[in-house]
Parts: sequence; C-alpha cells; structure tokens
Amino acid sequence: MMINKGTLVRWLDDKGYGFIKQDNGEQDVFIHISALKGMSRKPIIGDVIHYQLGFDDSGKSRAVNAKIEGVSQSLTLAAFEERKRSNPSPARLKPYRSPANFSKPQLRFNPFPIIIVIVLVAVGYKAFSKRKDITLSTAIPSVEYHPTRKIEPQFQCQGKVHCSQMTSYEEAVFYLRNCSGTKIDGDDDGIPCESQF
Repeated sequence: MMINKGTLVRWLDDKGYGFIKQDNGEQDVFIHISALKGMSRKPIIGDVIHYQLGFDDSGKSRAVNAKIEGVSQSLTLAAFEERKRSNPSPARLKPYRSPANFSKPQLRFNPFPIIIVIVLVAVGYKAFSKRKDITLSTAIPSVEYHPTRKIEPQFQCQGKVHCSQMTSYEEAVFYLRNCSGTKIDGDDDGIPCESQF
C-alpha cells in the first residue's frame, strides 16, 4: 500500500477524530485516533501525518496505519498485535516487553536431540534389518517344493546312466541315490531328469 502525506487541519479531541489535508491536493481525508496506535502523544492541528488510504464499511476513504511525523512511537503489546494484523510482513517488529517479563525465562525449542534420536533409530533399524536378512538367509536354506512320490523299492542298479534309459521318475531317483556313475542330475540339485519328467 502507498504511503500518503498530509497536514492535520481539523481535530476534535473529545470525539477522537479529525481531517487531513492531503499534499496531493485531493479532498480532505478522515482520520480516527485508532489509526494512530502507539504514538507517544495525541495529534494536534498542524501535525504532518503519514498514512495509508483505507475505506470504511460504507466505502468512504479514511486514513489507516498513520504516524505523526517527528513523534516517537511507544509500541505497546496491543499496538504490536494491531500492526502485525495490518502489516503482511511484520518480521522486523519485535513485541514490547515490560520489565516484569524480563525475569521470566524464555523457553526455546531445541530440535537437535530429537534429530539425534531419529538418526540413531534409523541406523539401528538398518543394522538390525541387515542382520535379520543374514540370519534368515543362513538359517533357513531355500528349498524347492516338489510333490512327494512314492518310490518303489523294486529297482536295481543295472548299469543305466542316462535319463533316456529311465522308465519313470521314481527309477531315476533310485538310480541317483543308490547307483554310482549316473549322469542324470546335470545341475547337481538332487532332482534327476528334470526336463524329462
């Protein structure tokens, strides 16, 4: 919002309002005492006023966020809150603290211990997960499931060495377990003639 400047030409102290003659030559602007929050004294006729233009409920222009040139501001907590509401970037303003407030300790939030705890938990979880994966992989061997078939004990080692010579899966298993010199388990996984049966 643009800052305007003018001279206070009329002031009704008992009613708390007056009028500013604008430097730009436009019509006089209404000003209420509430627009001069935090000033160290009341305005008097002839004061130079710096203000922003605002509008009341009926749409008439009025001075808002006003200051008297050369007059210091005593920024009270109420004035600070009002300035904070009216000014979109009040980061530079600091609230007024009375001497009674100086004795109270100011509590500040320190996030550093929480960050350390989070990091430690994350590192511990990662280490535990790796250990758990290693333990599981070493403790439980992977086993492929194959349906159990009943192996008849009627087979005998008769010199068969290749899958093409086997008449059934059961015979191939018997040869693999009981007969030497067979070539029926090429990948050494304990399952004979996989492509055939």
